[in-house]
Amino acid sequence: MKTYLVGGAVRDRLLNLPVTDRDWVVVGADAAEMMAAGFRPVGKDFPVFLHPQSQEEYALARTERKTAKGYAGFDFYAEKDVTLEQDLMRRDLTINAMAQDSDGLIIDPFGGQHDLQHKVLRHVSPAFAEDPVRILRTARFAARYDFEVAPETMILMRQMVENGEVDALVAERVWQELAKGLMEPKPVRMFEVLRACGALKVLLPEVDALFGVPQRADYHPEIDCGIHTMMVLQYAADSGLTLPERYAALLHDLGKALTPADILPRHHGHDMAGVEPVRTVNARWKVPKACAELAELVCRWHIIFHSVGELKPATVLKTLKKVDAFRRPQRFEAALNVCVADTRGRLHRENAPYPQRAHWLELLHAANNIDTAAIAAAYAETPQKIAEAIDKARLAEINPVQTAYKAQYAGKGH
Repeated sequence: MKTYLVGGAVRDRLLNLPVTDRDWVVVGADAAEMMAAGFRPVGKDFPVFLHPQSQEEYALARTERKTAKGYAGFDFYAEKDVTLEQDLMRRDLTINAMAQDSDGLIIDPFGGQHDLQHKVLRHVSPAFAEDPVRILRTARFAARYDFEVAPETMILMRQMVENGEVDALVAERVWQELAKGLMEPKPVRMFEVLRACGALKVLLPEVDALFGVPQRADYHPEIDCGIHTMMVLQYAADSGLTLPERYAALLHDLGKALTPADILPRHHGHDMAGVEPVRTVNARWKVPKACAELAELVCRWHIIFHSVGELKPATVLKTLKKVDAFRRPQRFEAALNVCVADTRGRLHRENAPYPQRAHWLELLHAANNIDTAAIAAAYAETPQKIAEAIDKARLAEINPVQTAYKAQYAGKGH
């Protein structure tokens, strides 16, 4: 029995990156021997065991055979005669198909070290085409390391898309990879790779449809709606925003693919038009509630948030109530963070001022600066008037704040 450190731990050590998880492959053993040595079996589809002390995963070396479409259509063979090279050959990319023995020697039969040095993502074997999740993983690794996809791998990925392999992906796996990719340092690279191989049109046709759609050049020097969306997403990532915020950034402008562009073009009404596509994406990939809700909120309200300087105090209060800012101030603030990214995710506008965020938070603070308990007590005998009285008190607080803001930013587009 021999054990080898494999996969991501070897890759990240060679890149001088922190290693958070370690996976091991065992060659020359069977399940009975593993259990006799104190390992606890946990694998459902193939033999994986937890080490009795470290609790790290040790998998028996295995080969696999494609039996049906999708990522789950495989048969596995994990017996003593499976070699380390055979196990490594079934892996997706060369940079993930390396092992390290107990003496620190790197076993690299497929050129993973060469590809690390040259920043290339290259498939190990034609078996790559048997698992469509590998398209998403490759795109995610591009987002993590900012590597290029080898031409032959891109060709293979395009063929997989054309063959309908991507259609067989299940929602949970797609969301898992998309969520990881959105949280990588260069999430834009994930979508560039998916678009290049044709998978974006299958997985997120609503986002793919934004590319090639023009915008008014005076406000959006980058012009293309798809490019703007990618710039917003990257700004969100560079700012360290959360997964729900980055997901909302990705979907905030879906309506621009549906709204008729006038002569400028301005895409009037794209905020409302985008709500249904956002809901469609949320449902398709079973997006978690926090991400789904924030994406819909930002899509529907970002134009109103941008235009706060044009709003009457009554409209400000109505907006705060409709977006549930009083009960969910943290979500409201998250939406404003995406609005900052939307404003600064434009060509040469990376440092554009966005006083709207601070102003909305000041308005919310002012509106909360009332004694609701005292108001409720004052109207104890006419409880039907309590809500109206609270609104009146809130408006009295909002009014001077909004008036001062309008005076400061009159004619400045804020």
